Amino acid sequence: MTVTVVGIGGSLRADSQSERALRIALAGAGEAGAKTTVLSGVDLVLPFYDPAVAERSDAARRLVDELRDADGVVLVSPGYHGTVSGLVKNALDYVEDLREDERPYLDGRAVGCVATAAGWQASVTTLTALRSVVHALRGWPTPLGAAVNSAEVVFDAAGGCGDPQVVTSLRTIGLQVVEFALARKS
Repeated sequence: MTVTVVGIGGSLRADSQSERALRIALAGAGEAGAKTTVLSGVDLVLPFYDPAVAERSDAARRLVDELRDADGVVLVSPGYHGTVSGLVKNALDYVEDLREDERPYLDGRAVGCVATAAGWQASVTTLTALRSVVHALRGWPTPLGAAVNSAEVVFDAAGGCGDPQVVTSLRTIGLQVVEFALARKS
C-alpha cells in the first residue's frame, strides 16, 4: 500500500535551513515507502489568499491538488518573529479551498511539524503555532514535532545535518506521518 506525503515549507532563500530540514523529514517518509512531493520556496509564492476570489494561480491549484491527494503532510516553517512565516501561513490559508471536499481541510491526515529559527524561543513558539494551525485544520499533528535551533545546528549544502539527534528526530517525524497514513488506510 503506497501513501503520498506532501512537504510544505522553507523560505524564499534557496536551499534554506528550513527547506533542508523539510527534505530530511521527507527522506524519513520516503524510507518508510511513501511517495513524497516537496513544495518549497518559489513553489509557495502565491497571491494572498482571498476566499472571495474563485480563480487560482497555477501554483495555488497545484498546492491544493497536492494536499487534496495527500495521505500525510510535513510542514516546516522558519520562525519569523516567534511564529510561522507569512510564506508558509499564506500557503496554509489555501487549505480553505478543501472545505467542501469529502475529506475537508486536513481531516484524517497526520501532519509532521518542524520549526527552524536562530534561537530556542522562536523555534519553540513557531512549532507551537504550527501545531495549533494543524488542529484548526482538523489534522493530526504527529506525536513528535521538532524545534530546531539553527544557531546551534548546521545543515550542510549536501543536505546533511551536523547533529545526528536532529536528523533522527526529523526522519522520525516523516516515519510517523507514514505510519499513521498506513494505519488510516487499512
